[in-house]
Order: sequence, then C-alpha cells, then structure tokens
Amino acid sequence: MISVYRDTVLVLAISILAAAIAHAGQTYQNPVYEESFKISFGGQNMTIGIGDPTVILHNGKYYLYATGDNKRFNAYVSDDLINWEKGSVVFETSTNGLWAPDVFFNEEDRKFYLYYTAGRRIGVAVSDTPDGMFKDKGLLVSDAIDAHMFRDDDGRLYLYYATYPSLNIYVQEMESFLTKKAAPPVKLLAPTEPWERKHILVTEAPWLIKHKGVYCLIYSGGGSDSMDYAMGYATSKSPTGPFQRHPGNPIIKKGGGVYGPGHGSVTRDRKGDMWMVYHQKQDATRDWMRFIAIDPLWFDDQGVLHGRATRDSEHPAPVVSGRNK
Repeated sequence: MISVYRDTVLVLAISILAAAIAHAGQTYQNPVYEESFKISFGGQNMTIGIGDPTVILHNGKYYLYATGDNKRFNAYVSDDLINWEKGSVVFETSTNGLWAPDVFFNEEDRKFYLYYTAGRRIGVAVSDTPDGMFKDKGLLVSDAIDAHMFRDDDGRLYLYYATYPSLNIYVQEMESFLTKKAAPPVKLLAPTEPWERKHILVTEAPWLIKHKGVYCLIYSGGGSDSMDYAMGYATSKSPTGPFQRHPGNPIIKKGGGVYGPGHGSVTRDRKGDMWMVYHQKQDATRDWMRFIAIDPLWFDDQGVLHGRATRDSEHPAPVVSGRNK
C-alpha cells in the first residue's frame, strides 16, 4: 500500500514537473491573428486586414478590439495573447469609417468605456461587460482619430488623440470618462522627424505608459498604409508635456520580413512583463492588408524603452496563469 502511494506521488510529481517544463518552453510566432474584410470607403471597394488593436486584461482573460469592417467592433478573447477567438459584436454604427477602438475598465463603477473613431470624430460608449454591447454616449472630439484614455496615479483622466487631417497628437484633460474639462486641449507632437514624414506626414495612435515617474508616449508615424509605418516614443515629467522624443526613434520598425509595424497597445502578462499588441502589413504593397502581432517591450536600467517586431520566427511566449493552448 505504501509502495503504491509512493508510486502515485512520484507519477504526479513527474507530471507536474513535465507540465512546468512544457509551459516554460512555450513559444509563439507572428502573426497571432489574421482576418480580412471587404469594405466600401471613399467611393472605393477594397479588402483590408484587421488592425489598430487595443487589448485589456479582465478576470484572467484578454479582450482585443480592432478596426475591422468599418461598421462594427467585435470582442476577440484569449487566455494567452496568442490564441484568439472572435466573439460577439460589441458596438456598431451607421457612420462609415469606424476605426481604432480603445477600451478602459473603471474599477470604481465597474464599467467599460469604449473610445472610438467614427467619421473622423471621437465618441464614447459604455458597457457593463467587456464582451457586451456598448451603449453610445455621444461625441467628444471632432476632426480627430485614435483616442486613448489614461488615468494617472492621482485619479486625473487624460484623453490622447490625433487631429485630422493634420495628424498632430493632442491631450485633453477630462472631467469624467464621459465629459471633457473646460480647459483647451494641449498639442504634444507634430510630424517633424524624417521617419514621421515618409509618404505622408503622420504622428498618430498615441498610447501612454508611466515608468518610475516618467510619462512615455508611444506613437506611430509615417504612411500607415506603407511598409515604413513605425513606432517611436517621447517622454515627459507631466502627462500634458512638454514631451521630448527619444533620439533612437523609431524603436519598432520594418526589417527581417516585417513591414509597417504600428498602432499598438500595451498590456502585461502574469509576470508583469509588458507586451505590445500591434499590427503589421502583409507585405511591402501600399494597401491596408494587415494582421495582429505581439512582441515584448522593456525598459533598461537607464529607463530607455526598447521593443522589437518579429514575424515567422519562434520566441518565448507571454507567461499566463494557465498553460498556453
């Protein structure tokens, strides 16, 4: 009886160890998700790929929202940032040009706030769940795209976006998740660097992270339908600037079979490591054929932000609570 018990314990221990080793060796390769849509825009019929992703982690699951058919947003669900399942429609509009969603979960009221671009105007919608229908609450900013909501450690709220057609990045302090403060928006960046001016003058897709008291504004530049689309960042001691560009920009760019990496969002795995969820172009053609990719972001000891863009090569996967599928 003792021998049987010992054998059972040994088998169980070996199984647990094997599972741990297997998990430690998990890898991924980009693309992690591909989908295409036939759309009509600007009087033209075209096919586009999924792009402009934002990701949140809620109750152990990742939810991704992205530009799709220009009419509606779906929630895509994953346990591991690698394997994605397309879920229900969570927002739709009759206005053509529904782009670049950003979702923020407010722990105080347990609501999810969706900031969207429709007809080159930014609006906001609210839901009780990350995969339920969001109820539209109206427009916030005209002649603007690519909204991103940031809440600072002191609770103050800031909405970052790019103006259109000038494609400068601004920040608007908010009274609440639904209303702006009376103070005017502040201009943060304009396309002045050579890499931001390739094909078309662009600074867009702002995403703010805070590291050791420094605000890091990640953004995309260059023609978004080109292989030269890329990502850089700027830093400030204040969420409203002034921001100073990193001299090594862009930090995520084409190369090694990667074309046009851009418009990303930042999330974390179980270890707390940062991951950029973004899109790449399928090839060097000027078009909107894109796919979803993930790659790590990290700060070095001097506080410099680093990133990479990969495709069709194996890399260590995010660390998640359960085993990757």
